[in-house]
Order: sequence, then structure tokens, then C-alpha cells
Amino acid sequence: MNTDLEDVPLSGNRRTLLVGGALLAGTAAAGVGYVATHSSQPIAMDVFSDLARAMRTLEHLRETPLHTRSGWDLAHVLHHCAQSVEYSLDGFPQLKPAWFRASLGAMAFAVFSARGKMSHGLEEPIPGAPTIASSQPLDAAVEHLMGALNRFERHGAALAPHFAYGALSKSEYTRAHLMHLANHWELMDAG
Repeated sequence: MNTDLEDVPLSGNRRTLLVGGALLAGTAAAGVGYVATHSSQPIAMDVFSDLARAMRTLEHLRETPLHTRSGWDLAHVLHHCAQSVEYSLDGFPQLKPAWFRASLGAMAFAVFSARGKMSHGLEEPIPGAPTIASSQPLDAAVEHLMGALNRFERHGAALAPHFAYGALSKSEYTRAHLMHLANHWELMDAG
């Protein structure tokens, strides 16, 4: 009786499990390597090290607005970040599949959290979110984001799963929101 694994036929489910496991292991190794070589904190994370500093930074925008090097203007970026905070409370309009959130999404958040920096498409809307109009008043956008962050800070009930990262604790969501803001701030310049 030959028991070589090469001779054992793989069912579709076993093949998917083996390929998925190999992909996860490879992604984990790449993530650990990236953290080891890219773990320095970006300057923007200093500005968004906690919610109080984030609020002061946002308040300062009223006097000294910034310009963005992305295709989105500053008000658009602030409304986008406010949407993310609100969806963490109320639920995201679309979620990635459960298997993604439990594996690749959770791993991505772990890598971002370990290196203290998020990176994502800075002009990608939240899946299923309503379109944000350009050229809106800056004061309204600042109020929107500050209101969302205040509501998040006061929130004591369960939080909605993140559309990509899955279930996050309050402290993990706080970190995710601050890293999200800092990532967008990487494309900001003084006026």
C-alpha cells in the first residue's frame, strides 16, 4: 500500500484549504518581514497619536487649512474619514466575505498595527458608501469628522465589524481610525 501524499487525490475543499493555508503563511511571512524593515513611525502618526491630539489637529485646520496632493480636496478627505468612524458605530454598507475578514483582513490590520502605519488607496471610497461631493465647505467637514470622533469616543456599546479587518475592540478601532487619518495626512501640505 503506497501512502505517498502525491498519490492521494485532493478534493476541491482540501485543495482550497491547502492553497489558502499556503497563501496565508506566505502573507504572514511577508508581513513580518515588512514590519521588521519598515517599522519607523511616520510624522503624521505623531499628530494622530491619540484622539485628543487628533481633535486639536482638526480644530487647527479652521485657522490653517492644508492642501492635499491627492485627487481629493481636504473637505472630501475629512468626510471620508468621518464616514469610516460612523460606520464603525453603525455598520459598514458592504463587508468583505467572512473568510477574508477572518484571515487576510485581520492579518493586514495586525501588520499595520505592528508597524504603526496604515497604507491603503488614498482615493478609494469605502465600499458601498455614498459618493462624497468635492468642493464642500471645510468648516462643515471639520465639524463632521470631529462630531464622528466625539460620538465614537462616547460610544460604550458593541462596535460594528470593519468591512475588511473584521471584529475590532474599541482600542483597536481607535488605532485604526488614527492610522487612517495619519495615512491621509501623508499627502497633506501647508497652504
